[in-house]
Amino acid sequence: MNDKNIQFLSKTADILIKELDSTKLVSELNGLLRSFTCLNNLDIYVFDPNTSTLRNYAQDWCVIDEVMESARRESIYRAYEEIHGNDFVINNKAFKLPQTLGDITFKLESLYIPIVKNGMVFGIIELVFDENASVDIEFLFLIKILGVEISLKLQNIVLNEQSQINVEFHDSMKNIAKIIETQYEINYIVPLIGEMLDRFISDHLIYVFLKQDEEFRLVWPKACNDERVYDAIKKLDKDYNYVLTNDDKIGAFPLLSEDEITGCIVARSTIEKLSKRDIDYLEQLTRQAAATINRANTYSTILQYATLDALTNLNNRRQFETRLGQEIAIAKRQNNPLCAMMIDIDFFKRVNDTYGHASGDEVLRTVAGIIKETLRESDIPARYGGEEFAVLLPFTKLDEAKVVGERLRCAVESTPIAINQDSPEKQDIKVTISMGLAEFNTIETGEALFERADKALYEAKTLGRNRVCVN
Repeated sequence: MNDKNIQFLSKTADILIKELDSTKLVSELNGLLRSFTCLNNLDIYVFDPNTSTLRNYAQDWCVIDEVMESARRESIYRAYEEIHGNDFVINNKAFKLPQTLGDITFKLESLYIPIVKNGMVFGIIELVFDENASVDIEFLFLIKILGVEISLKLQNIVLNEQSQINVEFHDSMKNIAKIIETQYEINYIVPLIGEMLDRFISDHLIYVFLKQDEEFRLVWPKACNDERVYDAIKKLDKDYNYVLTNDDKIGAFPLLSEDEITGCIVARSTIEKLSKRDIDYLEQLTRQAAATINRANTYSTILQYATLDALTNLNNRRQFETRLGQEIAIAKRQNNPLCAMMIDIDFFKRVNDTYGHASGDEVLRTVAGIIKETLRESDIPARYGGEEFAVLLPFTKLDEAKVVGERLRCAVESTPIAINQDSPEKQDIKVTISMGLAEFNTIETGEALFERADKALYEAKTLGRNRVCVN
C-alpha cells in the first residue's frame, strides 16, 4: 500500500474517533474523499426495521421517502437490496472484490458500500462521483476498509443513543413515581405527566384523557382535533393492553384502576409509526402514570377533609375558602378593611424543566416559608394551587397591603434557594414572584374580590413579572 493510501486511512481514523454530530461527521468524510479522488458527494443511509425505510444519517435520520424524488430514492433502495452478499454496488451493478489485486480500472458514476453489523447489512454508504472518475482495485480495497470503520462508528452511535434513551426512560419512570410524594392535585399532576411523556416520546404527540361521567375528556393538552384519536379511544377495552390504528401511527394506552379504565394516554404522529420499543416504553410509563394518578385520587379524598397543604404546610384551598367566608362576614359586619393578595412564582415551569420536580418542590417550600415569615399572625396565607398562593390580609387597607406586598416580593427575590443538596449538582438558585392586590368593598363576594386580585396578578405578569400590581 502506498503512502497516499496509508495517509488516507490515518486521516479517516482521525475523523471517526472525534465526537462529531451526524452532519459534521459526514461533512468531514466528504472533504477527505474529495481531496483523495473525484468525489461529488458522500451520504450515509441506515435501515429502520420499524418502518422498513432508509434514513439519512446526515439529515437527522430523516426518512428518504419523504424528502427525495422518486427516481433517486428507488435507485438507493435497489442498491440496498443488491448489496446483500456483495462487496459493492458499482454503477447500479453488484460487485465482489477479487482475491488479489489486479491491473483493473473502473469508470465510476456511483458506488455503494454496505454498513454491516454481525454479518448483517443495516445500511449503505453512497458515493457519487464526478464525470470521468476512474479508480483501480486498490482503491476499492481501501474503500472497503472505510466501510468497516464507518460501520463500527455507527454501531457505537446507535448503542450510545439507545443507552441514553434507556436512561431517560428510567428517569421518566422515577419522576412520575416521585410526583405523588408531594403532589395530590390531579389538575397539577396530569400536565406534569403529559410533559414528561411528551419529552420522552418526542416523535409523537401525547394526549392524556381522564374518564368523567363515562366519557373520556381531554385534560392535557388543551386541544385534539384528530378524530382518529377519539376512534381509537372508543376501542379501548380493559382486557387489552393498548389499541393501535391500522397504520400504527396512533396508539391508545388505558389507565387502569382496579380493572376499570379511568382514562388513557394516546401517542399520535402523522409521519412515524410507533415502534415496538415505543410501545413497550409507553405500556410501562402508562402503568406508572395510572398508579400515580390513582394514588393521587385516594390521597386527595383523604386530604379534602384536612386543612393544611402537605408540601408547604400552608392552608389548603378548601380551608382557605372556609376562612375567606368567615373574614368576609366579619369585614361586612364590623366595616373593617380587608385585602386580598394573589401570588404566582415567575417562570416556575422553567425551574421544573431545568432542575427537576424535586427542585421545584423545594422552591415551593421556600417561597411558602418566606410568605409565613413576612406576614403577621393574623394574616391567612394558602397554597391556592400549583405555584399560586393566596393571602387574606384582615384589618389592612390597600396602601398598607402594597407595603406588605413589596416587602414580600423583595424577600423572595433576595433569598437563595438550595437545590439538589444530596447530589454533585447542588447549587443555589433565585426566583421572583408576581403579585396582584385588591381591597374588599362591602357589595362584592369573596369570589369577586379574588377575581380582581387575580386580574391584577395577570397585569403584573403582562408588565414583565417580579412586581406588585393593584386592581
